Amino acid sequence: MWVYISAICPLAKRQREARPAITVILRGLPLAEPLFQQLQKLQAEFHGHPPVDRWNPDLCGDMDMVIKSDGRWIHEGTEIRRQPLVKLFASILKREGDEYFLVTPAEKLRITVEDAPFVVTQVARNSGDALQQLLFTTNVGDVVELKDSSQWRLRDFGAPPQPVPYLEVRGGLQARISRDVFYQLVEWALEENGHKEKLFVHSDGKEFLLGSCN
Repeated sequence: MWVYISAICPLAKRQREARPAITVILRGLPLAEPLFQQLQKLQAEFHGHPPVDRWNPDLCGDMDMVIKSDGRWIHEGTEIRRQPLVKLFASILKREGDEYFLVTPAEKLRITVEDAPFVVTQVARNSGDALQQLLFTTNVGDVVELKDSSQWRLRDFGAPPQPVPYLEVRGGLQARISRDVFYQLVEWALEENGHKEKLFVHSDGKEFLLGSCN
């Protein structure tokens, strides 16, 4: 199967002479090199995170791309297994309200996100007498330090629904705390708080609710 993103976006065709437009060619997988190289160039130019908040091209259409609740990226029913490619797509992901898009300066395609686009897969904390800080790593390689309550929220996930922590990564994009990371946080919370009704973890001098022990 071949998908030419530029072909479904006339605006991108008109802009091709003025600025490079991404030509996405997916033949099952792997991805054709022109896209890969273009995204790598954007990543390098903006130190890993292109300024998608400043890119507002017209909507080209919908792409058959789904980010599953477990963090897998699926294109036309086929999982994208090349992690560098997933990271590159993640770097141009943008959220507007409850919708998600892959964007470049010339193109904008809507995709589907089942839950949060990212999953937190690792957590680390500093040791010693310094103020404790928690660092979270996502499945696409983002590293986020927990500093402010606006970064942290609990919302229902799973069946039956249970309150689960979500972490703000960047630009409204969230990552769900994975089960393994959650258990690690619970262990640290018990060390800090004992067996109280509610469990909190601490980072940068602030406390963040994990949930109730009931």
